[in-house]
Amino acid sequence: MKRKEFESLVEKCLGRIPRVFREALDNVQIFVEDWPKPDLMEELLGDRATVPYGLFVGKPITEKHFDDWGEPPAMIWIWQKPLEEDFPDEKELEREVEVTLAHEIAHYMGFDESTLEKYGYG
Repeated sequence: MKRKEFESLVEKCLGRIPRVFREALDNVQIFVEDWPKPDLMEELLGDRATVPYGLFVGKPITEKHFDDWGEPPAMIWIWQKPLEEDFPDEKELEREVEVTLAHEIAHYMGFDESTLEKYGYG
């Protein structure tokens, strides 16, 4: 799938996640890249060989304070190639992109796995 098509898929999936998730995205940047960079994986996760589908980096909104300013925005990475490799079926890929987005946004919102399950992303 070409990058533009995949980015459109990400947008489509963002439109389907619950409103409470979408409304939290005001100060979050979402990046789509082919593969995670090994240096980034080692820095953030301690393992260069880790290949996740997505990753949230930043301070969850549950930990922010009124006097927090000047911090970079939170970031979510979505990696196209690992998702495409593991989910070659178009419908399965679409579902996993949605699940990945919801999961990473949930990290930003400070949600745990049980909350994700309540929204159908367990």
